Amino acid sequence: MISHTHFLLLVVAVTRAGCSGKDPVKTVDWYKENTPERLAVIEKCDANPGELATSPNCINAIAAANQITLDKKIEYKKRTPINLSGSK
Repeated sequence: MISHTHFLLLVVAVTRAGCSGKDPVKTVDWYKENTPERLAVIEKCDANPGELATSPNCINAIAAANQITLDKKIEYKKRTPINLSGSK
């Protein structure tokens, strides 16, 4: 039979696990489409990297920012080349 102390500890543990207050995990694509939220999450992650750097939302928000930056650089490089030799 479970003692009163053990039962109380079990109830507290279950309650804390269910009410952790964690934000739902957003995808990289979601962060790419929601700039204000992406910037807010990255700011929170930068302010507390010791606790948040490995959280799924920090990783996804930073990955989204990196993909956006990379996409902009690749678009820039997709320009048609200039023909300087004069031949077609």
